[in-house]
Amino acid sequence: MVSCSQPPGNERQSETPNILFIAVDDLRPELGCYGVERIRSPHIDRLAAEGTMFERAYCNIPVCGASRASLMTGLRPARHRFLHYYTRADEDAPGITTLPQHFRENGYYTISNSKVFHHADDAMQSWDEVWTPRSGSHSWRDYAIRENILADTSDRFRGPPFERTVLNDTAYKDGKTAEKVKNDLRRLSRMDRPFFLAAGFLKPHLPFNAPDKYWALYDGKMRLPENDEPPENAPPESLHNWGELRAYAGIPPEGPLTDSMARALIHGYCACVSYTDAQIGKILEELERLDMERNTIVVLWGDHGWNLREHGLWCKHCNYETSLHAPLVLKVPGTGQVGSYAGIVEFVDIYPTLCELAGLELPDHLQGQSLAEMLYDRRASGDGVAVSQWFDGITTIRDHYFYTEWVDDHDSAYARMLYDHRVDPWENVNISEYPEQAATVEQMSLEMRRSRAEHYFGTE
Repeated sequence: MVSCSQPPGNERQSETPNILFIAVDDLRPELGCYGVERIRSPHIDRLAAEGTMFERAYCNIPVCGASRASLMTGLRPARHRFLHYYTRADEDAPGITTLPQHFRENGYYTISNSKVFHHADDAMQSWDEVWTPRSGSHSWRDYAIRENILADTSDRFRGPPFERTVLNDTAYKDGKTAEKVKNDLRRLSRMDRPFFLAAGFLKPHLPFNAPDKYWALYDGKMRLPENDEPPENAPPESLHNWGELRAYAGIPPEGPLTDSMARALIHGYCACVSYTDAQIGKILEELERLDMERNTIVVLWGDHGWNLREHGLWCKHCNYETSLHAPLVLKVPGTGQVGSYAGIVEFVDIYPTLCELAGLELPDHLQGQSLAEMLYDRRASGDGVAVSQWFDGITTIRDHYFYTEWVDDHDSAYARMLYDHRVDPWENVNISEYPEQAATVEQMSLEMRRSRAEHYFGTE
C-alpha cells in the first residue's frame, strides 16, 4: 500500500468525509454545464457550479459492464479483460479490491442502489447493502405502458425505443431510486460511521422512457446533427450497425432511420437526461436539508458517451469522441475548488482520487492518477493522456489529437484514424494517411505503446 497526503485547499474539515457516488447510464456531456444550451439540467449544473467539472474526461471502454468494472477496480481494459457489456469485475479481475470494498475495509458503511456495477451481484464483498428497484416492468427496460410491457416480454422482439407517459416520476425505476437514496441519507445521518452511498440511474439508456413533463421541455426543438455521415476516409472498423437500437420495435434491421424517427429518439434522449437530472436534484436537496453536504464528497459520472446520429451512428461501441467523452463532476466540502479543469483525465483516475480525498491509502494495483490537485489548481497537470479501448481499436487522446489504431494479436496495426480537434472538432476527416501527418501518427503510435503497452498488449 502507498500512503497519500491530504489534498490542498482552504478550510478542509478534519472529520472523515462521506462519499455520494452517482453513476448515470449512457450520459454523454449533453448538459447545460458543458455548454449544451438545448438541455435542461439545472441540478447537475448547480453541482458543477459548486464543484469542479472536468471538461475532458474519458471512459476507458465505451460499453456499460466493462466501463464500470474498469472504473470500480481502478484497472484499465486489456487485450482480454473488460471487453463486453456483460463484463463482471469479479470474473475479469478476481481478487482485486474494488473502490467501495476499499472504503468498506476502512470503516465505511457501503450501499449500492440500482445500477452501479453492471450486475447487481458483481463483487458482492464491496457492499453492506445492495438494492435493486422494481416497477411494473420486470425488465431493466422499464416500460410503464401495459402494451409495451407485454411487447417487451414476447420472444420475438423488444418493445418500442421510447415511451412518453403522464405518470409521475416514481412510475419508473429511477424515480424509485431517488426516493430510496433519500431514505438512505436519513438513515445514515443517524449512524456513527462514514458512508459510501452509491446511486445508479438507468436513463438516458435505451429505451427512452420518461414522464410527459420532461418530454414537453423539448417539444418542437429537436435538430439533427450536421455530421450525420461517416467521416471521410473512415476505416470500416470504426463503424457499426448499432445493433443495440436495431433490437427495438419499429427500428429497421438495416439502413438509416427516417428524420422523424431520428428526431423522436433525440427528443427521448433529452427528456431522459432531464428526468434523471430531476432525480439527482432530489437527492442533492435531501443531502443539503440534512446538513450533510458539509462533510460529503459528491462525484457524478456517466459511464460513457452515446451517439445521436453523429457519423450516421447511434449507441456507443466505437472509438469516436461521441462514445468516449463523458461527464465527470466532483464536489468536495470546503472552499477553494476551481470551477472547471480543462486537462485530459480518465475514469481510472476516480478510484485514486476518492482515496486521496478521504485520506485512505492507495492500493498498489491502481493504474490511474489522483485528480485531487486538479480540484484546486487548474494549472496542475497529470500525464495529459487518455487511452480507451474498443476490442482491437485503441484510442490515444493527447492535446488536440485523437488517434486510434486497430491492432492484431501480434501488435501489428491494420487500420488507423487521426483527427486534429483544433481544425476538425467533429471528427469529419480522417487524416491518418495524409503524408504530412506521418510524423504525428508515428509519435501517437509510440505514445500509446509507451504509456499503456503493458495493459493492452500484455497478458493481463
